[in-house]
Amino acid sequence: MDPVHLKEEHRLLQDQLRRFVAEEIVPHGERWEEEEMVPRALLRRMGELGYFGLRVPEAYGGSGMDALATVIFAEELARSTFGGVTITATVHTDMASPHLFNAGTEEQIRRWAPGLLSGETIGCIAVTEAEAGSDVQNIRTSARRDGNGWVLDGGKMFITNAVHGDVYFVAARTDPDQKASRGSSMFIVPKAAKGVEVVRKLDKMGWRSSDTAQLAFDSVKLPADALLGEENRGFYAIMKNFQTERLSAAGIYIGEMDTAIRLTLDYVKTRRAFGGTLWDQQAVRQRLAMLAAQAEAARQLVYHTAWLDSQGVDCVKEVSMAKAWCGELVNQTVYACQQFHGGSGYMRGTPIERMARDVRIHTIGGGATEVMLEEVAKRMEP
Repeated sequence: MDPVHLKEEHRLLQDQLRRFVAEEIVPHGERWEEEEMVPRALLRRMGELGYFGLRVPEAYGGSGMDALATVIFAEELARSTFGGVTITATVHTDMASPHLFNAGTEEQIRRWAPGLLSGETIGCIAVTEAEAGSDVQNIRTSARRDGNGWVLDGGKMFITNAVHGDVYFVAARTDPDQKASRGSSMFIVPKAAKGVEVVRKLDKMGWRSSDTAQLAFDSVKLPADALLGEENRGFYAIMKNFQTERLSAAGIYIGEMDTAIRLTLDYVKTRRAFGGTLWDQQAVRQRLAMLAAQAEAARQLVYHTAWLDSQGVDCVKEVSMAKAWCGELVNQTVYACQQFHGGSGYMRGTPIERMARDVRIHTIGGGATEVMLEEVAKRMEP
């Protein structure tokens, strides 16, 4: 069912990405899983094709597209079945880089945009801490003034792209007398800055080809222009970009659901059992039919929400619904699809086994389901 909101430019993007995934990701993804990294050559290729600037204004070298492009980009990458590649790219494009284009000065954008758009510079967003995940107001990393510049101290946890990335967009407390919502700021921190340390690379259950790490900042001296946006307004910058982050996440989920169902259809229509194929079993057919219906409903919700965002409509409730519902549904869908693969679906090296590990994070990362439901509940009318 083709979403009615798509324009020709969106359909062209879909087609281009589908070919890119089939030719440049799928044949190599298994090796990248084993190497536990996404090669920079692939990221530069994505930059060369314009995928890292889909929503960046044309004045800065981007395509100036809308939120539907965010969803399409995430959805098509997710069809690869390699979640580590998908999250490496989408953290860069939809979770980290937007902070520069949303709040950066002309000078900051001119300095950092070329590398971020080309894939020469890979970014990550450093907000989460050991005791501050969904509870953003509990961050403890601090930045204090030092002459014309700043000194950054503290640490971050579960930061994707931290090992192989180049620049961190860091949230830090800049007014200790205020709660974080009124006393936090965002900073551009080069990985090469003295005092920045990748403490350890974290060993994850899924997303094996993406890198995630713990960071430490030990008296990192930053220039005045490292401050991104208004001082003490960092919390609002984070909240603003959550809509883009969560739409991107929902796009990943619908791509994974569709692919899991397709893989399972291919399997059950050829796997013979009980005198026929598994597809001949009514229970299997009907369960897959229901999964397909639920996945299509989810896709329409996500695309419509992206369209609302592109129209400038306040859609925090709808974005939160999409993140919560699709994050739960992709887990249910992949679980059921793995069940129909039987023992083969439990073997390492099969797409459905890899997806089963990768999707588990979706109800946790980027805003836990429970947090998303609270955002919805706050906006429900009596």
